Amino acid sequence: MSAETGPGTGTRPRPVLRFRAVLLAWAAALAAADLVIKAAAEALLSDGQVIDLGLINFRLLYNPGVAFSFGSSLPSWAVIAVTGLIILALTWYLLSSAPTMTGLSRGGGALLLGGAMGNFIDRLDGRGVVDYLHTGWFPTFNLADVFVTTGAAVLVLAAFLHPRTTPGT
Repeated sequence: MSAETGPGTGTRPRPVLRFRAVLLAWAAALAAADLVIKAAAEALLSDGQVIDLGLINFRLLYNPGVAFSFGSSLPSWAVIAVTGLIILALTWYLLSSAPTMTGLSRGGGALLLGGAMGNFIDRLDGRGVVDYLHTGWFPTFNLADVFVTTGAAVLVLAAFLHPRTTPGT
């Protein structure tokens, strides 16, 4: 091992930092894409217009709560504070686990974190999260919600496909 990354040097090997940096970069890119699409939805649909594509419609709604509008009667600062703490815990978990995760798990983590960050940032103006995808049989949602749901499913799938083993087993 080089002196730069060897034991007792107080530094971490570069691959560890790369895993973490890539996970954060993907999460930030996904959050940015979500926010750009939300801004476009607001610009295009702010006059109450509905774009009907058959199975799915585009219509603008604001969700002051969390999933399925739970907590919508709470003050916005409370929803922001709680979701912020959850995202901090999620970020800590993903960054501390990233070096030992499979690529599939890191991808799921990036999706989950990117979606959560997109909705969190969107929530900061106090109006709630911009939702624009409507099916008629499911609550209106957005791309960040798709990222969160897909990311959680991928993390669970990866846990079943590649369960962690403890040393010596």
